[in-house]
Amino acid sequence: MTISTSISRLRAAPSPTPLQRTVWSSAGLFALILAWWLGSLALSPIALPSPLETASALSRILFDGVALSYLLETAFRVLCGFAVALTVGAVLGLAAGLSVPLRQAVGPILSMMLAVPPIAWVVLSLLWFGLGGQAVIFTIAVALVPIVFLAMLQGMRTVDPALVEMAESFHLRFPDFLREVLLPHLLSYLLPAMVTAFGIAWKVAVMAELLGAHSGIGSGLAVARSNLDTAESFAWILLAVGSFLAVQYGLIQPLYRRLEPWREPAAGAGRQVAS
Repeated sequence: MTISTSISRLRAAPSPTPLQRTVWSSAGLFALILAWWLGSLALSPIALPSPLETASALSRILFDGVALSYLLETAFRVLCGFAVALTVGAVLGLAAGLSVPLRQAVGPILSMMLAVPPIAWVVLSLLWFGLGGQAVIFTIAVALVPIVFLAMLQGMRTVDPALVEMAESFHLRFPDFLREVLLPHLLSYLLPAMVTAFGIAWKVAVMAELLGAHSGIGSGLAVARSNLDTAESFAWILLAVGSFLAVQYGLIQPLYRRLEPWREPAAGAGRQVAS
């Protein structure tokens, strides 16, 4: 069987039903929890607490009320940093796509920024802003700007000239051209970058809070680490992961599908190709 044949069969395979996706996801999650439980039996509770011990610690910080307040602090910082990065990166990418000299001047700088590890930005932000939320927001923004910039720049550079000529031939007004032609094209590059950037923003926020904040999920994780409370450390990690997944699948993915429905495979398309 050739590679092309395998790819063709994969494309022709029917899409899984919602029930099948739920069953497979549940099976994978069950396998992970089972492996976690078996590992906790082989290791000490300090090294790897059991799922029940972690659930108990998670319920404790939730009922204490500290988890909710820290979660809101982290979410606020993520949204602020994400909004700053989206605005600055999109504007710079749009301008660089329209101006070759600006692209040549700004492109290498942002590419260098992309290569800087987030931990280095955390250290610098603590030196510049001190402990607190400003350092976290700055770290998130400066880590995400290059990602948004490169996505927007790539979108600007791949605009089909034929579409521009067609819009000019029909004397399409600029607002209509922006809405009907340019924005849908740019969104096809910007939306995947935004999904990736949001995941990075959440991780960077927790890392920055761990090293330099008095509140937030990372701060709670830092306190649990200093107390050698591994179960509570795992509880804070689960809170961070669960919150991210809730936003990812409850808000971002539905918005992504709404803005770009053409990326979703048509129902039954696989079965029609297979037949």
